[in-house]
Amino acid sequence: MELHNLQPAVGSNKKKRRIGRGPGSGKGGTSTRGHKGAKSRSGYKNKVGFEGGQMPLQRVLPKSGFKNINRVEYKAINITVIEALAQKNNLEKVTVADLISAGLVRKNQLVKILGVGELTRKVDVEANAFSKTAEQVITSAGGSIVKV
Repeated sequence: MELHNLQPAVGSNKKKRRIGRGPGSGKGGTSTRGHKGAKSRSGYKNKVGFEGGQMPLQRVLPKSGFKNINRVEYKAINITVIEALAQKNNLEKVTVADLISAGLVRKNQLVKILGVGELTRKVDVEANAFSKTAEQVITSAGGSIVKV
């Protein structure tokens, strides 16, 4: 193979369809746009949700609810998960970084510890928020709580 006999793969290059270049081309006259109507005009743009003049669905349905822009969303982690992680990795302190490395939480998520389950060992837990029952379970097992 030499530079002078390189060619594109068969079927990879297609000829551009030249429209609106007279009747002899077979694509003249209406230029493949059909007759009349908005779609045949230049500058036609199909708007999102347009239903041909019929009242669009997003206007037919009533508005409802609202989005609270101040909402803080936490990833919920139960005490059972903390217990399993501490036993598996032999940890005395469970941090957010440990939860991220275990694949339980994504990097930028806030973590809230919930009180489902029991602790059999003393574990210090570090998280963004705790439920009251989770605080009771951790402290009764001899561990401590650190809010980040």
